[in-house]
Amino acid sequence: MDVAIDTPTKTFIQVAEIWVPEGETLVHGGGSYGDLAAFEQASRRESFARGQGLPGRAWEEARPVVLKGFDGSYFKRTEAAAEAGLTSAVAVPVFAGKTLKAVLVVLCGDDENRTGAIEVWKEQDRILVLDDGYYGAARHFEWVSQHTRFPAGQGLPGGVWASATPILMRDLGSGYRFIRADAAGKAGLTTGLGLPVPTPFGAAHVLTLLSARGTPIARRFEIWDARAAKVGKGGGAALVDGICAREGALWDPENAGQERRAEPWQGSIGKVLGSGLPVVESGKPGLAAGYGSMVALPIYQGPDLAHIVAWYV
Repeated sequence: MDVAIDTPTKTFIQVAEIWVPEGETLVHGGGSYGDLAAFEQASRRESFARGQGLPGRAWEEARPVVLKGFDGSYFKRTEAAAEAGLTSAVAVPVFAGKTLKAVLVVLCGDDENRTGAIEVWKEQDRILVLDDGYYGAARHFEWVSQHTRFPAGQGLPGGVWASATPILMRDLGSGYRFIRADAAGKAGLTTGLGLPVPTPFGAAHVLTLLSARGTPIARRFEIWDARAAKVGKGGGAALVDGICAREGALWDPENAGQERRAEPWQGSIGKVLGSGLPVVESGKPGLAAGYGSMVALPIYQGPDLAHIVAWYV
């Protein structure tokens, strides 16, 4: 029996939505809006041409795009966002080879207590530099990040870049593997999820989601491996890492033979496997462990689905 979880009153990400291409237009493909009903209605009526609005800009530029203020920008839903208390957004394109599958957009509000980080790292001269990010109240951590560089294999962004796989990192404030541990500890950041963002051309990009205890990005993180070498020709995906605020570790490497698996079209992860598209679900009784909402994002290597990362609130 699923057990309800005491969801925090404030999460770092307030809205997650999917935009999918139909011809030369991006249309609404689902989302989680919490109690922001008016913003949800405005979003469902919207669509974006290539280069138009935030989703269209991520499509046109074929890279993740951070927008830390809406007034005077190309953001199309500025009035509705202001009424909902939303101030910043990040758009993440999902490419399979050169084909755009979807754009995931997450939106955040800004107040003195909301702490966390959504970062985009970009390859520049064979090193990763911060392209942009949203940090809420974690101002010092933002400054440290702006002045940090990562060679391949170093820290969370560098580890993702070198392996071309998503990585989940615990205990950011005390872990020696997390280069910015001191600043992360002072900001209250606890868990980091890093994932590669493949693009058809140009420099490599890495997205990092850093969660704080008071205003978490998620209460549960999962990484699924969908590569044929891992799961066999029959398809499906295997859980290769995960952590839950209540359950602890979700995967035990010593018992890999008893690993959790997902099959196409079975459950939320199965929907990603079957469709090849991101999935955002909210308020459905079938969600894992009674969570209120979840995001599952596919990661491709060339034209093939390689991994799925999921987070639950």
